[in-house]
Amino acid sequence: MIFRHSSIRVLLVALSSVLLGACGEPGMQDLRQYIDQVKERSAGQIESLPEVKSVETFIYIEGERRDPFSLSGEDNQEDAPAIAGGISPDNNRRKEELERYPLTALKMVGLLEQHEEFWGLVVADDGTIHRVRSGNYLGQDHGQILRITENRIEMVEIVADGLGSYRERSAFLALSE
Repeated sequence: MIFRHSSIRVLLVALSSVLLGACGEPGMQDLRQYIDQVKERSAGQIESLPEVKSVETFIYIEGERRDPFSLSGEDNQEDAPAIAGGISPDNNRRKEELERYPLTALKMVGLLEQHEEFWGLVVADDGTIHRVRSGNYLGQDHGQILRITENRIEMVEIVADGLGSYRERSAFLALSE
């Protein structure tokens, strides 16, 4: 019995060495030649790094200078007085829930009709569904809903033009599918 197990082991070792020896194909010769050719090539010249130019530093001292992060001399455009006869947002009105979100974070997902009045269903990026109607505000650019149709919510936004005044801009939320 012991003789049988040891002979089987010897036979398995011999068989595995024959099989492993068969794996060494003569087709590997071309790969070895290519490797030798690559090793014989001379190393190329590496270009030197470009010279780093030094930049003059500037230290900002507040004093009489304006705030470098505001668009105009005013601290905040929304707090600045509107140009006479121009449009401006009503900063004294109470903000509505959907004015916390940018317009890109809101999606129209449905429509309700109640007493011949259309209500839009809008979902915010946090997953909360809100019911809106004409006259409601949404978005961060003072967007007021003008009308709600079967497939979109149309609104007008009041945006700063960067010159200290405001302009109106049309926007809409389309029904997502």
